[in-house]
Amino acid sequence: MTMGTTSPTPALLPLACKKGLITGVANDKSIAYAVAKAIVALGGEIAITYQNDKTARYTQPLAEALGAKLFLKLDVAEPGSLEGVVAQCGDTFGTVDFALHSMAFCNAQDLHGRVIDTTESGFEAAMNVSCHSFLRLAKALEPLMPQGGSLITMSYLGAERVVRNYGVMGIIKAALESAVRYMAYDLGPKGIRVFAVSPGPIMTRAASGIANFNNLIESDAQKAPLGRTVTIDEVGALTAFLCTPGSSGMTGQTIYVDAGAHIVA
Repeated sequence: MTMGTTSPTPALLPLACKKGLITGVANDKSIAYAVAKAIVALGGEIAITYQNDKTARYTQPLAEALGAKLFLKLDVAEPGSLEGVVAQCGDTFGTVDFALHSMAFCNAQDLHGRVIDTTESGFEAAMNVSCHSFLRLAKALEPLMPQGGSLITMSYLGAERVVRNYGVMGIIKAALESAVRYMAYDLGPKGIRVFAVSPGPIMTRAASGIANFNNLIESDAQKAPLGRTVTIDEVGALTAFLCTPGSSGMTGQTIYVDAGAHIVA
């Protein structure tokens, strides 16, 4: 679905004339929404995806308010859906300069149980949606990024350390961060840079599925050097920066946006 247009972008903005794909916007509390806002504020043009008709009711008004050029259904578990979305971005934009992969999934019984009790089908589903889809996204976008660009995914500290109640998603996120490094190595010669952004705990719809998440937020705020947790807008601003020329000398990193909590044991 093609959305409306916005007023011309001042040429001096760092993302003027840059175009990209934003996935994972569920509502106005989503980190992906904050990223989209920050990118548009820097002059970027975006396509936004939604998962199903139910979520579209909440996300379409956001896409319209941001002047998204495309509003497309994306279900990475559905064969051909991801590749179809990228093809439509190619038809509309010609080339793509950045993409945000902000999606994760885990069955509740697997998330809340011991990792050794994770079902085979549950592990495969979590890995497919949360990690392998980022590889697929990169492969589909590679031909549309002849001048290079930025590919960014979202991780969490549970990839590096055991975080209570995070369970198997910690294993999946560790795989995702490893994928970032290998993707950066493979795509570096083409000028395509790859990052994982690792925010501190933020109460999003996805986070609400983690048991005792409020306690995790309070604990992080107490131990963080800045004495607080972070906002989605702070994560959005950092992620948007990774799409700008200012980050051109960077790739392959996991970048923490957590008020410094990750440095404290």
